[in-house]
Amino acid sequence: MTEKKGIPKTYLRFKEKYPDVARYYEGLGDALNRAGPLDEKTVRLVKLALAIGAKSEGGVHSAVRKGLAAGLTPDEMRQVALLAITTIGFSSAMAAYVWIEDIVGSE
Repeated sequence: MTEKKGIPKTYLRFKEKYPDVARYYEGLGDALNRAGPLDEKTVRLVKLALAIGAKSEGGVHSAVRKGLAAGLTPDEMRQVALLAITTIGFSSAMAAYVWIEDIVGSE
């Protein structure tokens, strides 16, 4: 089982076994984040929305961790899940809300 509040153990093992691949993957992510005019907080909200739309639990967890590090509040990220209700449906948006709560919990 992975630690929901931190980087998943599977990714840490992957990074240890394939450090070059992980470094290039992380470098690509960094380059993409800087490729346009969006500020860091906006990038983090967009990435969260994309993960929610893709129905990716791990992606939502990652986006929330990175969003918190960028200074987003739990309520700002919860609102992204609420906005998804009319786009991807209530049940999918509620699943995303739960995934956000996995990380922010009592914050």
